[in-house]
Amino acid sequence: MGAKSDAILAELRAWGLALPGAHSKAPWPEHDDLAVKDKTFAYLPKAGQPFSLSVKLPYTGAAVLDLPYATPTGYGLGKSGWVSLAPAEDAIPPLDQLKEWVEESYRAQAPRKLVRELDDRAR
Repeated sequence: MGAKSDAILAELRAWGLALPGAHSKAPWPEHDDLAVKDKTFAYLPKAGQPFSLSVKLPYTGAAVLDLPYATPTGYGLGKSGWVSLAPAEDAIPPLDQLKEWVEESYRAQAPRKLVRELDDRAR
């Protein structure tokens, strides 16, 4: 619930919303998630809440689960490759790493057309 995590979440959310077709989705009071075509690709807390992130990681999930603050996401999502991260304020990964995980999740959830659009932007 610190200023550092709020700043990182704000920057990560803004970056995620710039992905093709991305939009905000808030199905629960304490959440301000990222979605594409109404499919969530990053579960994020609202400002003022402790830092957490849940993302679908079909490629790097097994390695990420080795981190001490990572667990399979609840509600059966872990079986589908979702990983939840809840590091302490002083252990929040660098923004670039968080963006990589969010992008991997976006690519797993977004329609191919939007993934191609993202790839075209990178060229």
